[in-house]
Amino acid sequence: MNKERILTIDDDPDILDVLDLTLSEFYEVIQAPNGQEGLKMVQTKNPNLVICDYMMPIMTGKEFCKAMKKDILLEHIPVIMLTGKGETKDMVVGIEAGADDYLVKPFEPSMLLARIKMILRRTSRSLDANPLTHLPGNTSIMEELQNKIASGKTFAVGYADLDKFKIYNDKYGFEKGDEVIKELARLLVRVVRSIGGPDAFIGHIGGDDFVFVTTDELVEDVCKGVITEFDKTAPQFYNEEDRTAGYIMGKDRLGNEIKTGLLSISIGIVSNANQPITHVAQISEKGAELKKYAKSFQESIYVRDQRKAK
Repeated sequence: MNKERILTIDDDPDILDVLDLTLSEFYEVIQAPNGQEGLKMVQTKNPNLVICDYMMPIMTGKEFCKAMKKDILLEHIPVIMLTGKGETKDMVVGIEAGADDYLVKPFEPSMLLARIKMILRRTSRSLDANPLTHLPGNTSIMEELQNKIASGKTFAVGYADLDKFKIYNDKYGFEKGDEVIKELARLLVRVVRSIGGPDAFIGHIGGDDFVFVTTDELVEDVCKGVITEFDKTAPQFYNEEDRTAGYIMGKDRLGNEIKTGLLSISIGIVSNANQPITHVAQISEKGAELKKYAKSFQESIYVRDQRKAK
């Protein structure tokens, strides 16, 4: 069984040594000497929990916490703040910056271990977040769609996924593929919320399949924004040779050698503006149908059901 991973951040090597001695029997420990390096490690190493000093050069614990909690893919990671002052105001500032708990140095190892265990247990019970992107998963998606139906208001759902992703994965490997999916998640959150507003919903069905919910009036603007941003970003996922060529070679599902263009995104829009929607299954069925049609174009595109109720 893999150990849970804890990132410790402190500019004092002695404190890092103490933390390593305290934690390494129970957890995988990775370390960073300041908040700036710690932020890079959070983004690349996916720790389950962070222990961070309050006072550090380059980037303070407060600054680190604020930066990390701004990222939708990192905000779920709990942070324990360490302070050597023991002053209430420092603890309050740390909590306000996003820390989940605090301890005063010097700390009792048994107390630290107890706090870690409690926080990790609490975190594991959180929403059914997708393990890769930490966006809401299928249970939350179903609840959101059901709530929209029950509200009686007009809404639109976008079903999005990547085209030619399997061939990309085959050539570049699953780690690179996961990075593409995480970048798409960030892009969706950024664009959907900037155009659709803070109440817009973004969920991760699994793999390269995502869903977003916004108003019918704004959904096409959202789709245009997503497509523009993705097409601008997609070339960055390739090496210089493939980027210049504009295609890669791969095999289709039958094993035939094929030339395929760079990644693109297909979006199918389902709305109750023209047709009544009474249950979630209607949305998923129409979404799958529209997305399949969109993928036939072999380029980034969105399509919507224009049929009206008879």
